[in-house]
Amino acid sequence: MSTAKRILVTGATGYIGGRLVPELLDAGHHVRVMARHPDRLQSRPWADRTEIVQADARDDDQVATALTEVDVAYYLIHSLGSGPTYEQRDRANALRFGAAARDAGVQRIIYLGGMHPDTEELSPHLGSRREVGEILLASGVPTAVLQAAVILGSGSASFEMMRHLTERLPVMVAPKWLDNRIQPIAVRDVLHYLVAAVGLPPGLNRTFDIGGPDVLTYRQMMQGYARAAGLPPRVVRTVPVLTPWLASHWVGLVTPVPAGLAKPLVESLIHEVVVKEHDLDEYVPGPPGGPTTFPRAVELALQRIKDMDVSTSWASASTPGAPSDPLPADPEWSGGSLLVDSRERVVDAAPEELWEVIEGIGGAHGWYSWRLGWVARGLMDRVFGGPGLRRGRRHPHRLTVGDALDWWRVEAIEPGSLLRLRAEMRLPGLAWLDLVVARDDQGRTVFRQRATYHPKGLLGQIYWWVITPFHGLVFGGMQRNIALAAEASSVGTGADARDAGTGAGGNTPESPDPTEPES
Repeated sequence: MSTAKRILVTGATGYIGGRLVPELLDAGHHVRVMARHPDRLQSRPWADRTEIVQADARDDDQVATALTEVDVAYYLIHSLGSGPTYEQRDRANALRFGAAARDAGVQRIIYLGGMHPDTEELSPHLGSRREVGEILLASGVPTAVLQAAVILGSGSASFEMMRHLTERLPVMVAPKWLDNRIQPIAVRDVLHYLVAAVGLPPGLNRTFDIGGPDVLTYRQMMQGYARAAGLPPRVVRTVPVLTPWLASHWVGLVTPVPAGLAKPLVESLIHEVVVKEHDLDEYVPGPPGGPTTFPRAVELALQRIKDMDVSTSWASASTPGAPSDPLPADPEWSGGSLLVDSRERVVDAAPEELWEVIEGIGGAHGWYSWRLGWVARGLMDRVFGGPGLRRGRRHPHRLTVGDALDWWRVEAIEPGSLLRLRAEMRLPGLAWLDLVVARDDQGRTVFRQRATYHPKGLLGQIYWWVITPFHGLVFGGMQRNIALAAEASSVGTGADARDAGTGAGGNTPESPDPTEPES
């Protein structure tokens, strides 16, 4: 880079934003990151190389402060799947951001939108993406809107949806629009164009299509994935009666992507999305070595997943509509009492052995508790649009703040002593689970477990009292089995003990590890 720019990145806890930041740093830019929850970024390997500011896209003053003295701003905020009003939220946020960027004297906005046809009514998802791009283009700040179709990369929602459908369904009935043409693009090529867009000529204000070299149908993409993964060809039959609503709920049950997020993705497949122009190539160089082919993109993504070396995933961002309230310190919070289930147990193992089991909970290791109960509750959550248990975990042994963990989110972690999880399942209230390792006055290892619940209204109160009789089975069994696994570990049989918890939550073990740059 001949001239380093002062850059603001929004959406850094999301899939693209979290990968873009290190690319910009490596290109020599000064990067500021805007996040509602800065603590979720502190464990990122690039955190100490950036300026992280707390700001909510819905707050005019906070957005204005974040944009102060910024040359280039990346707008990567989407309310995708957050409920029936997400289009209004995206519209309001884009208007606010564009106005604040203009007032702050920002030289360029760069936005990653969705490729779409020009001659037909769009799905709500693509219609909202187009509208946001138009708002930013009209903001008075020169804007580059890069429009992509399906993004191929380990951890992307579109890729994970395709991967799990292909792997789990050797025979499937699918909508007829599975044969619509799509021009996918590798995430590494998306990142290349996003970084290169910093160098676009001043004043240039327009959209650009970006895509890979292959034009395929979704059916061909699934078959191509099967070949790359060493699977037999899939048998796919299309029918004209499978609506996007039905298809999204089927996707929600079969894949880790919840129905609330799958629905807008599935709806977008009713359109053919093929690159209409290659004008960006006139202004910036293409990806080194040429654009990434579909087989190569799948190969790279699968290798990242196998190596547990995935920098971000679709689950990096909070589940749309999930609560994000921190656990209150005041026991009388918002005028209502917190309901608590507390348990304590002495464990015949070293604290570090107990912590190792606790930090490995969930995902492939399960929840060391009543398997049928966890599976049933997970399925119920999926039916109502929650994440269920299929998100798994990003790494089999290590957790950081902000990680998705089945239907939980890591809210706080003090290595060796505290793991606090916040529930993102569909509940008539807010729930947290604390797992604590300590020593008592006699030097013994103590395992404290505390489930905390803040009910919302009468339904929330009823929910708590209905499930209270099962607490001993669920929470008591969990504490007992975790303790037994730690004690077994202390005598050299920890692997066998931990295997006893495997699958206890009915989870899939494939969730990748977002720790380093993209595939």
